[in-house]
Amino acid sequence: MRIRATVAAVTGALALSALAVPAAQAADAPSGEQAFSSATAEAATGTTASTLDVTFSNVKVNSGKNIVVGTTNMVSVPVTFTVTHAADLDTGSDNFATGPLIYHGSSLDAADNVLISDAPATCTAASTTVLTCKGVINVRPADGDLFNSDAGTWGVGALAVTSDDAEKTQGGLGTTKVQRYSKLTVNAGPEPVTKGKTITVTGKLSRANWDDNKYHGYTNQSVKLQFRKKDSSTYTTVKTIKSNSTGELKTTVTASTDGYFRYSFAGTTTTPAVNATGDFVDVK
Repeated sequence: MRIRATVAAVTGALALSALAVPAAQAADAPSGEQAFSSATAEAATGTTASTLDVTFSNVKVNSGKNIVVGTTNMVSVPVTFTVTHAADLDTGSDNFATGPLIYHGSSLDAADNVLISDAPATCTAASTTVLTCKGVINVRPADGDLFNSDAGTWGVGALAVTSDDAEKTQGGLGTTKVQRYSKLTVNAGPEPVTKGKTITVTGKLSRANWDDNKYHGYTNQSVKLQFRKKDSSTYTTVKTIKSNSTGELKTTVTASTDGYFRYSFAGTTTTPAVNATGDFVDVK
């Protein structure tokens, strides 16, 4: 779910949706998106809660890898973290819940987009005061979770809540990158070609557009043309060219020996690296 709101709304949303409701109340409790909506509405009224005395540490998002999101498919991002709490805090599922979040902006207080876990993290007691937890943040581009302006570095945080409405939200626990999925194609021809003749290599570099959920050309980007001989496993760079105003690529080389041509893009902060699948050219 996407929340572009104040920290109060974010806190309330995860607090009520994450808390595992006691069985006696389960039938009347909201779940999933309904829980988020109910909690956000309550937070918007200005309801305040006492601060829970817990701290978060050792947060790792997506096993340390960038989060790459396309235009349609939901991306489930695993998050592990540690919660340190008072020894007398009841951390049973009917009283305590916790979950991870990521946010876009200079701080959690100033965030313009926050993505939080749909459900409570699963936690195991490492000691009487420490929990090791695993959660998941689901990113749904088709539902409008992201805008193009969101691509780049995000902050990392977490939240915990108890059944008596004590809660703690903490940002500044690290950073992660959320990137626009990239595609790269190549076509080399003619094929077969006579040795010494010209081979034309075309292709296109494109990436996910989160504003309209389509793919558009990535313009004015440096892309390497690479070649590997038929019996080799190693590509070498032939030349570097730039994508045009629609992301198209085109260049020429002289035919010398059988082998595979591909384009290779090194990536940027907002867009991951990608290699085209090699296209074989038979040289006579």
